[in-house]
Amino acid sequence: MAVSPSSLVYVSGMSDLFDLDWSRGRLTIKRALDCLLTCVLAVVFLPLMLLCAAIIRLSSRGPVLLRQTRLGKNGKPFAMLKLRTMYVDAEANSGPVRASHCDQRVLPACRWMRRSHLDEIPQLINVLAGKMSLVGPRPERPEIAQEIYQRLPEFRRRLQVRPGITGLAQVRNGYDTCMDAIRHKLQYDLEYIRRRSWLLEVGILLRTLTKFYDPSAR
Repeated sequence: MAVSPSSLVYVSGMSDLFDLDWSRGRLTIKRALDCLLTCVLAVVFLPLMLLCAAIIRLSSRGPVLLRQTRLGKNGKPFAMLKLRTMYVDAEANSGPVRASHCDQRVLPACRWMRRSHLDEIPQLINVLAGKMSLVGPRPERPEIAQEIYQRLPEFRRRLQVRPGITGLAQVRNGYDTCMDAIRHKLQYDLEYIRRRSWLLEVGILLRTLTKFYDPSAR
């Protein structure tokens, strides 16, 4: 089914509904802090990135980086970057699907990258480009977002802020495996948007440190 990302965008007049409690100045400061922390993290993780890139090159033909279309702020699509931990054309027959436990599409030598979330490091580039933030709702794929929106119309509310590498739903809820889990995760995303504060942002970043190795990661 063809997906129109614009169907997930807020109508005119509602676009700033959840930004009323955050002034333009606070949003500018958040953006500046995102860029500063991202530069620091990029330097810290560079050796690991090079190691992961070498392993991917030796394990499979194809590019090191994977570009996936995701929905950004106000439903605008962008190319999210990840380390390619799956075989080339892994979704050629199935189309876009969620990762599953012991997913056979994943390269055996790269499973540890997914469990440690190191495959997400290239998204620091997305942060510097202004497409993502360090903290915010995880960006969803348009095809999957359309399916969720048909059952949970309030899903589009999470598109009102810039998506993040980590978020409240990720540190509290983990992976979504069914519609009930997606609904539960959505409530955390909306809670984050309603309660946004510097304390909450810092708390999410600190709790993310405990998620660096996640055996349940897919």
